[in-house]
Formats: sequence, structure tokens, C-alpha cells
Amino acid sequence: MQSIVRTSPNIALIKYWGKRNTIKNLPAVDSISITLDNLWTEMNVIFSSDLSNDELFINEKKQNNISRVKNCIDSICGEQRDYASIMSRCNFPISAGLASSSSSFSALVVAINSLMKKKWNTQLLANQAGSVSGSAARSILGGIVRLNNEPEKIRITQLLSPNDWPLRVVIAITDKKEKAISSSKAMKLSADTSPFYSSWVEDQNDDIKEANSFISKKDFEGLASISEHNCMKMHSIMWTTRPSIVYWNSTTIDCMHAIRDLQRNGESVFFTIDAGPQIKAICLPENEEKIAKKLNEIKGVQSIMTSGLGSGPIIEK
Repeated sequence: MQSIVRTSPNIALIKYWGKRNTIKNLPAVDSISITLDNLWTEMNVIFSSDLSNDELFINEKKQNNISRVKNCIDSICGEQRDYASIMSRCNFPISAGLASSSSSFSALVVAINSLMKKKWNTQLLANQAGSVSGSAARSILGGIVRLNNEPEKIRITQLLSPNDWPLRVVIAITDKKEKAISSSKAMKLSADTSPFYSSWVEDQNDDIKEANSFISKKDFEGLASISEHNCMKMHSIMWTTRPSIVYWNSTTIDCMHAIRDLQRNGESVFFTIDAGPQIKAICLPENEEKIAKKLNEIKGVQSIMTSGLGSGPIIEK
């Protein structure tokens, strides 16, 4: 049995940081994200009685620690199953602040669901994907997606389709290395030690409501303001964690200053940064080329990737 699924990562504009239930992997706060199109993970899953164990290859390199993958498969199929050979291809840096886990685990869940012919609906797929990676739930849908917390689960809703508001994203890659501390470990450390963490949780709904209003009106400047504000709040929690967590590098900051210059010159653009040093510049289509050129000129930027808003998972086989 074989299934091939391609899924894109999502970039949160109103961020998710922290968990309210670590066993079920439920997020502490609601979030809003955009699903990309030109960045993708392709997951090829094969179940075979000829295998003696599960195996995972990422960009043709065999992985040793695959406990999260095993647990994900077992939670869907049960432990009495054939072993799986999983070949994952990714066209962007992984574990480097570009939400590779969101595309990877959403693709894995959809592929297994297809193989097992379970025909789960969107919410079941989202909850299963979210139980492995909190951000993966949002990649089940395309466009602009809201994740809502419910008492014992989450719910995702598409606020706008990719065509409703064709925003563009310019991504400046400043370091392709895997980050020193995983998001999951960093979140727990922040929740345990940052004096600002409780305020982050308490205030998040205000940011969600504000962003939701701007999105419904397609108010770019309003969305820019609340998105940057929310991004900086999240990183302030990381910085005030003990020991402090700093994912940025000097090039990240140089890119932020460049985007500020563009804003002062009247360009419609804003930045967001996740748990890594890469910076994402969200803009209107007519500004994309100028912004990409500006960021590409910055010393330390290794490459530029551009993307529009994409759809949810695509079952290729």
C-alpha cells in the first residue's frame, strides 16, 4: 500500500507559543496563519510486510530518532500493523524556523488516512495532525486559517481562500542550520520561567479579534500592525525565558531594519519571525519584486524564497 501527499507549511501571523495540555499537545492560545504554496513537503508512505521496522528518510537521509512518527502512525493504525517506509522530500530548510513540522506531519496524517481509507473530515485530520505538531493542524486548510481552542480539542476555520486575498511572502533565509533548541522544549521553558508568559496567554484573544477584523476587511496596514506586534511579544517571552532563547542572528535584525525602511518609503510590507532566524516579509503582489531585491542585497542573506498563499494537502497517489 502506498500514498503520496504534498502539503505546504503555514506561517503564523498571530502566533502559537505554549501548550495548555502537553499530553494531548493542545496549544495554550488561538492562532491565525497563512498557508504557503511554493514551499512544500512531499510525503511518500508505503506499508509493507517485508519491513522489519519503521523507517524514515528525509531528503534521502535516513533518520534515527523517529519516535514521533511511530507514535503518529500507531495512533491512527494501531500497533498491530505492517511497518512503514516513509520518504519525505522538502524544498526548504527543515527545523530552522520555517514550520517544516507543520507540512511534514499534516502530510503524514493525510497520507495514512488515505491509505487506511478512514475518510476523516477536516477537523479530525486537524486534531490528529495537531496532536503531533501544534502548527500542523493549520496546514490542513489553505489560505488564511484560524485555529480555535475548544475544551478538549481544537478547531480550524478558513478565514479567506488563497484567491480571496492574494498576498505574497518573501522569505530571507539567513541560516540553514537546525536550530539549537526545538520549539517544544523552548515553549515549556518559556511557560515555566518567563514572567511575561501569563500575560501572553491572557492577551492573545484581543490580538486574535483585532487580526480577524482586519482580515475580514482586507485591511493590510491594520493586519501589518497587529502581526508585527504579536510577533515581537512572542519573542519577548523567549528573551525573558531562563536561560534566554534567542533564535535571531544579526542578519535577521538587518532584514527587519530594511523592512522598516521600505515601510517608511510607503511600501506595503510587514515582517514576521518564528522560532528561527529566517524573516518573512508579507506584502502585496505589486511590492514583491522590490522587497525581494532589497532583502537579497543584505549581507548574510543566503537565499530568497517567494510564495503566494496555497491550498491544503494534495493527494498525489
